[in-house]
Amino acid sequence: MVGVFSRSLSFPNKIPSRPSPKPRISRHIRSISLPCRSHPLISQIKDDIIRLTSWSSTSKLHPQTTTNLCHSLSLLAQLHSTLQDIFQLPHTQESLRRQPRWVEHLLEDFLLFVDVHGIFQSSVLALKEQHSAAQMAVRKRDHSKVILYVRARKRMAREMEKLASKIRCVEHNYGVTTTTTLVPVGDAELAGVIVDVIRVTACVSVALFSGIGSSLASRKLSWGQLVKLSRKGRSERSEQEGIKELRVESLCSLKKKGDEEVRSALKRMRDLEGSISLIETVSDRVFRALINSQVALLNTRAH
Repeated sequence: MVGVFSRSLSFPNKIPSRPSPKPRISRHIRSISLPCRSHPLISQIKDDIIRLTSWSSTSKLHPQTTTNLCHSLSLLAQLHSTLQDIFQLPHTQESLRRQPRWVEHLLEDFLLFVDVHGIFQSSVLALKEQHSAAQMAVRKRDHSKVILYVRARKRMAREMEKLASKIRCVEHNYGVTTTTTLVPVGDAELAGVIVDVIRVTACVSVALFSGIGSSLASRKLSWGQLVKLSRKGRSERSEQEGIKELRVESLCSLKKKGDEEVRSALKRMRDLEGSISLIETVSDRVFRALINSQVALLNTRAH
């Protein structure tokens, strides 16, 4: 019996055989792939959203410049690159597949972004060609061709306002209740990020289209006022509407102007051409990023 009790001393050694902590470790490992607050992609995209939201707010209070606008467009392209990575996360795809109606709604919005920015790219390319022709007309003092250029600018200004109106509709559709009414509580953070991306995309797009539209809407100023405006200090010119580098006033009565005035106008137009080219390049990156985001979202339904 003593031998039996001596063997029973091994019974307490079974205490370590309590449920292993491995399940908790495995749960922690799985959470690494979730788009939670600690995930680097979520942190990165939230930082970009904050910067773009701040820029959008200040741009309404201060005149825009080509440099600031292009910086915001570059940041928007980077934002969508991060969103594409988030769309590839297993948890994101799993979550979005549970919400097919919401995904369809998102795809419609991304399609609108792509269509509108595609139209914008075509319009900017046409404006570059018209602007090059207008510079030749100014050199030759060909008033009839300058008038055609002025009319083309006005047409594009109206087109830009139409594009801005389409994007404003998307912006208004995303109210505060969007996340809570359409998305399960467990996916609220993911949905909030996606909604915020759409909101800032709309804000930056409206700033782009409205800014260019306001700049191209010619005002009836004399040639002397045009020359005087080109010599003004930065603070005085900042009071004008639109994107400063894209503003060119009326080019009427071209034949009556002196050589110095013509040279001044041509310099202004060359600077404007450089600004148009820069905006075209950066906005093209946004256009391609929007296409890739749409494709990445579409792929979440295919896996």
